[in-house]
Amino acid sequence: MEYRTLSDSQLRLSAITFGSWAAGSWMWGKTERTDAIDAIRTAYEHGVTSIDTAPIYGQGTSEEIVGEAIRDIPREKVQILTKFGLRWDLPKGKFYMKTKDNDGRFIDVYKYAGKESVIEECENSLKRLGTDYIDLYQIHWPDVTTPVEETFEAVERLLEQGKIRYAGVCNYDASLAEKANQVVDIVSNQMPFSMVNRKIEEETLPWCIANNKSVLAYSPMERGLLTGKMKPGQKFGEGDHRKIHPSFKDDHIIKVNEFLKAIQPVAEKHEVTLAQLVLRWTLEQKGITIALAGARNAHQASQNAKAADVKLSSDELDFINQKVDEL
Repeated sequence: MEYRTLSDSQLRLSAITFGSWAAGSWMWGKTERTDAIDAIRTAYEHGVTSIDTAPIYGQGTSEEIVGEAIRDIPREKVQILTKFGLRWDLPKGKFYMKTKDNDGRFIDVYKYAGKESVIEECENSLKRLGTDYIDLYQIHWPDVTTPVEETFEAVERLLEQGKIRYAGVCNYDASLAEKANQVVDIVSNQMPFSMVNRKIEEETLPWCIANNKSVLAYSPMERGLLTGKMKPGQKFGEGDHRKIHPSFKDDHIIKVNEFLKAIQPVAEKHEVTLAQLVLRWTLEQKGITIALAGARNAHQASQNAKAADVKLSSDELDFINQKVDEL
């Protein structure tokens, strides 16, 4: 496994970080709790020491699973990344979405990061995770109803209290990240980035590079689309958000599969899967520090971890980049 330090901090993460959205079952269909725990523990055995979660993932379920999975691992050996700012239990802020919880009940989710809410969320996360500190605390989405200064004054208090080690943001554009950074020294921005979604290259990624802020790329596999396992007419289980996601329309799946077919020889040469090749490519991109990869079971977790060991030549990277540019 490869390890990388965020910004100028002392926080060193595994280049492949375990993404635990699916572990919480919410919006991904049912994931067995025991399978999720096994996946996290197997990932750790393969060098994945960093785990990214959030309260909204299963409305606390994902954080509880993470806490249970790492209970017997010395706390200093793992890095816990979690988030705040999406409330399903407090109708304040900006309405985000109507969705269903894991029991099939409708819930309303709000983007809210008022000062007292941030403090409360941190306390709740610490309890669910079974720890007394969080390594990286990230706002999940911008809250347009609360001044950035107020939100990050609360984060600053948590830093001073030692309840969090470092602060980060998610889904922040360059201007918002700059505002947050004026209050607290943020070390990272977690954003969507993949071979078929490179929007951050226009503005936000250059800002992060210029200001020495690490980028945690989420959905590098584009929700499984880049595994090569998706076929036209793909069927998804009950509660899986991909049923209605535009990336999984038949014409797009066909287009992406043609691209994957073109780069398949590179994967075959290295005796790795397409998923492993895609993850390694992600880690090779300028400004990308960490790639988040989710897993529903131990096998997927071990496969993801091995992606960090793939070595690509400059010619191979140039070839893949050419094909990516043609997408």
